[in-house]
Amino acid sequence: MIEAAFSAVARMFSAPLRAVLFKAIGLALLLIVLIGIALQRLFAAMAERGATWAEQSYGVVPHGAWNALVWALSIMAGLGIITGALFLMPAVTAFVGSFFVDDIADAVERRDYPAEPPGRALPFVRAMIEGIKTALLAIAVYVIALPFLVFGIGVLVLFLASAYLLGREYFELAAMRFRSPAEAAAMRKQHAAYIFGAGMIIAVFVSIPIVNLATPIFAMAFMVHVHKKLSGPRPELLEPAR
Repeated sequence: MIEAAFSAVARMFSAPLRAVLFKAIGLALLLIVLIGIALQRLFAAMAERGATWAEQSYGVVPHGAWNALVWALSIMAGLGIITGALFLMPAVTAFVGSFFVDDIADAVERRDYPAEPPGRALPFVRAMIEGIKTALLAIAVYVIALPFLVFGIGVLVLFLASAYLLGREYFELAAMRFRSPAEAAAMRKQHAAYIFGAGMIIAVFVSIPIVNLATPIFAMAFMVHVHKKLSGPRPELLEPAR
């Protein structure tokens, strides 16, 4: 597993994947910026409306004080969004990865497994559905885990959840190039512990600021190797299926 992880890192900067790497980083940055702007404006508007209501209800406080409160809350919201972006990276990278899964997998399969037939490209809609589904699950887990941050275990909950979700998504995407969706899911369940361990490596990668923008490239390349290993000594006998 560790060897596969190092191999995935090495492949990230190879010529076939370099362009994909820059595209994935650019798209992830764009999404993070758009989400941040939208949330900041939402929270700022909520703070302003709340201050207006409070000023109308408790008019004894000077208007300037309420404006200062709105400004302070807006700044706090902005800082919170920057911190929250780190936790939202699993959702963002899951969505971004759905655009590039076949480019990544095809490059790794042809470079590292030239004697074996390459997998069949996933239908774009299928890849998008998997990416959106995982992104929404990651956001749901993030919201659920927020209260646990108060008790100091929220980070651990988020880490373990990210390991499960990202390991599940990228393994099934790699497996579905050779298997039907049902067969890919069955294989994942059969090797659940191993794939969860692989997911923990991806979760470590996605927790590193800046570096985590390249998560889709690393995770997909890594899971191609994991799928090949778990397929057994003769994966060339596997026929692409739908």
